[in-house]
Order: sequence, then structure tokens, then C-alpha cells
Amino acid sequence: MKIYLDTANLQEIETALKWGVLDGVTTNPTLIAREGRDPDIHFKDILKLVYPRPVSLEVVSEDAEGMIKEARELSNLSDNVVVKIPMTPDGIKAVTILSNEGIKTNVTLIFTPMQALLAAKAGATYVSPFMGRLDDRGWDGVKLVEEIVDIFWNYDFDTEIIAASTRSVRHVKEVALLGVDIVTMPFKVLKQMFNHPLTDEGIERFKSDWQALQQKLGK
Repeated sequence: MKIYLDTANLQEIETALKWGVLDGVTTNPTLIAREGRDPDIHFKDILKLVYPRPVSLEVVSEDAEGMIKEARELSNLSDNVVVKIPMTPDGIKAVTILSNEGIKTNVTLIFTPMQALLAAKAGATYVSPFMGRLDDRGWDGVKLVEEIVDIFWNYDFDTEIIAASTRSVRHVKEVALLGVDIVTMPFKVLKQMFNHPLTDEGIERFKSDWQALQQKLGK
């Protein structure tokens, strides 16, 4: 399973890269706006930092023609650009055209298996089911991912599944058990994956025992 960060924060990306576990980055207009910089400059900084790993950059147009125009402009920034397209009829129309041009796409805001199926048939490179937002409404986000995995397996789609809107380490574990291709998560969830109280307890015990031996030996 590949691990992506869902962020536009350069410091978070740099930290994950140093850990050696980062396979890509996903962004959206909200995450970009949160950084408070010129989007064009910020896009280029992220792309350069993460290269050659994929970076999903999202269009803001709502009509197919506008999405296609934006997607072509974004794809010209670097060859590791993946263009995020919303799951709408116009979005799927744009994905069909863009995929035929060789532009990589990530269909976002997927909330049903049928939406994922349409995106895959249109040639999407990735689909992003939003687990956490479904959970927030009382539905089962992990079940959605499971159903998409099963459908894509049945028909041998090349489209990869990015489990998105990840809220917790539990989410990561459950979609990993399903064999999902990719999970994208906030930086705080990635940090939490390192943690367990018994790990901390073991480190402290080893350190204490080592220090006791050094004192005994007079070192």
C-alpha cells in the first residue's frame, strides 16, 4: 500500500520525505488556501519537493470545458502532476477527454461504488472515496472502499483506489487489510502510526537498564 499525505504544507511534506515513507501528495483548494501563498508558486514548490512522486492538484471550474483547460495548464507544470476532477457529469466528460490525451486524473468526492465505476470506465488514473465524510454522516466509509476494491477486482480496472478523508490510524489499518492501492492522510494521522505506549515503555526500560549497567561499571 502506498502512503500519500493529504496536505499542502511544505514542512509536513519534508518531514515525511525524510522518514522515507512518502509515496505521493494530494491537495485540494482548501488545503492550498490554508497556506496563504500564491497557488501557482506553491504548486511548483510542492511538485519540486515531491518529484518524481505524484501530486494531485485540483481544478476549480465546474464545467467540462473549464476543467479541461485548467487540467492542461496544471499538467504542463510538471510530469508528476495528477489533476483532481470532481465526480459530476461534467467531471466525467472531462476525464474521458483528458485520459485520451494522456493526462493523469484523480476523480475526487466519491461516495458510492457506482460513482467509482463510472470514473474507472472514463479512464481515471485514480478514484478517491471519502471515508471520513461518510462516517461523519453515519455511514460506513471503509465499507465503501471495500465495495470499490471488489468491483475493480472483478473487472480488472487499471484505475487505482486512493482511500481518502482518512480520520484515524484505524481507517488506515482497515483499508490496508482490504488491499487498497493507496491511502492519503493528514500529517497527524501519519505521525500517530508510529505510536504505541508499549514501544515508549520498552525504550524507557532499555535506557534505564543500560544506564544502570554503565553506573555499575563506573563509566
